[in-house]
Amino acid sequence: MQFEILISFCIATSLLAITPGPDNIYVLMQSIVNGRKYGIATVLGLMTGCIIHTSVVAFGASTILKQNPRLFFIIKLFGALYLVYLAYKVYASSGNIELGSDAIPKKSVWQLFKQGFIMNVLNPKVTLFFLALFPGFLFSETMNEVIQFYILGLLFMLVSFIIFSGIAVLAGIISDTIKKHKNIGIYLKWTQIIVFIGIAVFIMIN
Repeated sequence: MQFEILISFCIATSLLAITPGPDNIYVLMQSIVNGRKYGIATVLGLMTGCIIHTSVVAFGASTILKQNPRLFFIIKLFGALYLVYLAYKVYASSGNIELGSDAIPKKSVWQLFKQGFIMNVLNPKVTLFFLALFPGFLFSETMNEVIQFYILGLLFMLVSFIIFSGIAVLAGIISDTIKKHKNIGIYLKWTQIIVFIGIAVFIMIN
């Protein structure tokens, strides 16, 4: 087992979770408008949805790995190209972080959990992202691939939960910081681009 690969995976996941995206911005706004526990309920829903995507990738990719290593290399190549594409999408987007809370309705903790879960499960881009990310971080030549994918999925959920919950708890401070420092979005934008490209390179050379 190569623990350095797992450490690299956790670092990459942390950087991706910190940089602005639809999910963490949504958590931030729910926390600002409704309160911390509502933000954390949203986080729990999002992370629970990741179990479904992990299962799809674990059983699908592991079957391909066993049947055809060459085809699995093609999947890794697709994954690297997809990450480069995501980097380009970030590059082409505005670096501004928009925080608009006017249109956010009041919902119960259970409603926000369900909404977070449904948002995640019904987003096919999450499965594509997992398929792009996970194969390059398989960390053992002897452990069953399905188990490895689930370990990566659980680590992804754990790291993301910690960071997203931190966003929920510190929502007020984060919001004030973003409003005071307008250029922070540009720095976070380039961080995300570098992380996407770095992971793509790692996948291809690993």
